[in-house]
Amino acid sequence: MKILAGLGNPGKEYESTPHSIGFEVADAVVREMAATFRKAASFKGELADGRFANGKLLVVKPMTFMNLSGDSVAPVVKYHNATAADLVVVSDDIDLPVGRIRIRKGGSAGGHNGLKSVIERLGTQDFIRLKIGVGRDRNDRSKVIGHVLGKFDRDTRALMDSKIVPAAVKAVEQIFTEGPDAAMNVWNGWSAIEAQK
Repeated sequence: MKILAGLGNPGKEYESTPHSIGFEVADAVVREMAATFRKAASFKGELADGRFANGKLLVVKPMTFMNLSGDSVAPVVKYHNATAADLVVVSDDIDLPVGRIRIRKGGSAGGHNGLKSVIERLGTQDFIRLKIGVGRDRNDRSKVIGHVLGKFDRDTRALMDSKIVPAAVKAVEQIFTEGPDAAMNVWNGWSAIEAQK
């Protein structure tokens, strides 16, 4: 079984924030599947399953807060006898500008606490990541927390809704149907800003 994990923070106050964009992609995939999330207390998250990209897909949203995401994702992977290669994790990335997405096969957490937690609990870095660019103030690192937990401005919110989240759903579909290398060739050079021109 393939598993998609969208990372974010639970609660109304964290909706429409850069740090919860993984939840938004997970929600969009679940809508495509015409499925609904159900609470799964034993997995510390919400789960939805259905048909997506010509196969069975289980979508998980950890309800643990970001820095404990692995406490939800790893038990889901292990319970379903999946491997790290069956897992795609969607998260925000402050080092990517708004409008960009990037797919990676493995690697370090890159300073992202949610990815760090998933790596620690899985015991491996060998899972696919789909990163959504949310930008940051490169001149002031102290503003990082305020940025990722603050609300999107109106223009960025509109871009996320109209271009970026739908593109991320297509990228996830391509990862599962054609493999990460094919998806990387298409999406790692893509920009929603350029697509608007």
